[in-house]
Parts: sequence; structure tokens; C-alpha cells
Amino acid sequence: MISTRSNNDTLNEERAQGVKDAFIFAFDGYWRYCKGEDEIGPNTNNACHNSRNHFGASAVDALSTAAIMELPDIVDEIVDWVPSINYNSSNQQLSVFETTIRYLGGMISGYDLLTGPLAHVASNASAVQALLAQSVNLADALKYTFDTPTGIPHHSLFLNNHSYKDGFDNSIASVGSVQIEWQRLSDLSGNPEYGHLVQKSASYLLNPESEVWPGLLGIKLDSRDGHFTDLAGGWGASADSFYEYLIKMYIYDSSRYGIYRDRWILAADSTMKHLASQSPTKSGLTFLASFQNQTIYQFSGHLNCFAGGNFILGGQVLDRSDYIDFGLKLVDSCHATYNSTLTGLGPEGFGWDSNSVPEKQKGFFQKNGFYVTSSFYALRPEVIESYYYAYRATGNEMYRDWAWDAFIALNTTCRAKNGFSAITDINAYGGGKSMNYQESFLFAEVLKSWPEE
Repeated sequence: MISTRSNNDTLNEERAQGVKDAFIFAFDGYWRYCKGEDEIGPNTNNACHNSRNHFGASAVDALSTAAIMELPDIVDEIVDWVPSINYNSSNQQLSVFETTIRYLGGMISGYDLLTGPLAHVASNASAVQALLAQSVNLADALKYTFDTPTGIPHHSLFLNNHSYKDGFDNSIASVGSVQIEWQRLSDLSGNPEYGHLVQKSASYLLNPESEVWPGLLGIKLDSRDGHFTDLAGGWGASADSFYEYLIKMYIYDSSRYGIYRDRWILAADSTMKHLASQSPTKSGLTFLASFQNQTIYQFSGHLNCFAGGNFILGGQVLDRSDYIDFGLKLVDSCHATYNSTLTGLGPEGFGWDSNSVPEKQKGFFQKNGFYVTSSFYALRPEVIESYYYAYRATGNEMYRDWAWDAFIALNTTCRAKNGFSAITDINAYGGGKSMNYQESFLFAEVLKSWPEE
């Protein structure tokens, strides 16, 4: 693969500053008008949202990125505010998975950075310590979710009255994407309970009763007995982060978590063998299909595009060039879903099944190798995240340029009065309509993923 340019420190610094300026702009809008709320509707001054239980998701999600960007004023504001969160106050239904990755993950990662390599960014050391204390408070509030016959957690809770939503179905993403946060909390706090809880629940995924192919599981399982209740799956919604966490858990501590590596290798090998799917109209495009009981469906989406970066990461850690090469193919193909649209942003969903092409998209499909099944863009990070891994693995400046192209598209199409908004149509002029909604992961992931050096 040929790089588009040589390394240019001045250009890279200017671009990094542009991303940092966008972060400051969006955070200032949120903090000014929706401080303590979960999200802002960035088109106005009075539209705040609370999809994550009114615990201030955007603030907590922004903390680690503000630390990495070395923005002391923002870091201090968040760190000083976090102790005011009352995690038992919400009467809304709560997702254990979302609460873990956004709040527990946000506070613990902030704590690790601000007591470690970025300690100089925060001015109040005692407030930084409160991040760990609040992490313990949150885990203690949540841990009754594991009180099931198997130890597999309930999917949803009501913390104010210590109850849970009716039903026992959960997904492999929800069950298998909390291990790093809870185990890290055990290691930091010295309390082994948190790690024990998530390792017990993970055992049903690491030693599954059934598999569709080696390493590839159905999505749903029953928390009463650990049985899988479907044979559908892939690397998309409700499954994605389970596969992501397997290799990352091994990276976290290879001496303790070799089984996570082994399961990731099985999943990766089966994915390359069974799910890799070529576009019939454009050579060189490789996407990951979904499945239902070993029947392949040629549909995918933005969420699946994290897989390229995950394969690259696994290949680097395991010294497997085949995984890296496959990951780079996936990155290139997900780039095509951005590069082919009117806005330069990728769709929520897309397909390449020649028997299912919408009449109005037949020309688009012939030219670009895929068609759009869901046209909105929700400020998702997966494609840009995979560019980051591709650049780190190869040093190829092309991936930095692709990331910058995506940033320009985001800034052009999604920028609003007080931040950035999701849009309805990536293939319409101006992105169609603004959805007046800014996800908290804009701060935690999207604006963190541009490689600076």
C-alpha cells in the first residue's frame, strides 16, 4: 500500500489542534447549557437529554479525552463535579452494559491517567482520588445485577428500588463487555469481589454450551441457566464488543487471561473462514456478513467496522501478519462506505446482497459495491477508530489523511450551534435533517481517535 504523503509534523500538529478545538467547542456547549445532564441537543440552548439515567454521561465520557488532550480546565471541572453524582437516585431503567462502559469505564480510565502519566493535568489530587471512590459506589449499586442462578447479570435495572426489568434474556455483548472495567476496579481497590462477579458470568461465554462455528456464538442467552436462545450473530450490535474485549482482556493481563486470547483466536479464524464476504460489484471490498444458524446474510453496518482495528490489534499482539492483513482489508472497505457518500460520512447500515438492492440504489451499488440500508449517521466512532489502529500498525500517513477527511466531513455536516448533531441521511445534501442529538461517545471515542504522533 502506498502512502499518500510523507510525515509532516507541522501539518499533523495543526490537524490535532483542529480536533482539540472541536472537542473544546462541543464540551463548552454541553457544559454551559446541559451540565450534569447526559447529552445536549446542540441546535439550541435549551435541549438537554438524559438517555443514561441523568448521571452526566457526556461529562464522564469526556474526562479521559480531556486528560489526553491535556486540557486542565476541563479536567478540573469534571473531576470536581463527579463526586456530586448520586448513582442510587435514578428511577429510570438502567442498562448495566451502558452504565459500565460509560460511567465505570470513564471514571476508572480517568483515574488511571490522572494518577499516572497525566497526573500533571489535574490540579486537585484529592478530587482525582474521588474518581475511584465513586467507581466503587457505582459498582456496589450495580452488583446485585449478578444475583441470578448462574451469575449472568440481568440486562436492565432500576437502582432506586433495587429491582430489575422482567425477563432473563441478555446478549453476549452485555455479558462479555464488562470484564475489563470490573476487573480493573478489583485490582485498584483491592476488593476481589468485582472481578469474581464478571469472571463467573464470562465463564458461560468462554466455555459455551454451543457454538455456531468455533468461537462464534449466538447473541442471546438466558441468565437462569446459561443456555443460548438463538443462533444468530456476527460482529454487529449485541455481539460486537464481546469479541473486542476478548483480545483486550488478554492484553490487560496475559498471565491471568490466556483463555480470552484462545477464544479470540477461534473467533477470528472462524470469521475469516465463514464471514468474510466480497462485494459482487467492486473488487477489493471485504465486509463481515452476519449469520443465522450458519446461513450467511450480506448485511453489515457502522458498528461492525470496529472489527478491522480489532483484527489489527490482535495481529500485533500475537505477531500474526495474517490478522493484520485481514484487518487492513476491513479498514479499507469501511473507508469505502465513507468515501462513496455525498457527505463523506458512513451509513448506519449497508448491504451487498445483489438480490436485495433497492431499485433506487442499483446505480450506486454497481459503482460503489454496497447499498445503504439505514442512512443516518449517529456520530459513531468505529471507522475512525480502525484508521487509528491501521496507522499505528503500518505508519502509513494515508490513514491519517482518511481520519482528517472524516473530521472535515463531521465538521462540515454535523456541526451545530453548541456541538455536533447526528444526521438523518449521509447521502443527502447537508446530511438531510439534523437529529438535534449529540451522543456522549463523541467525547469518549470519536474525538479521541485521530492519531497525533
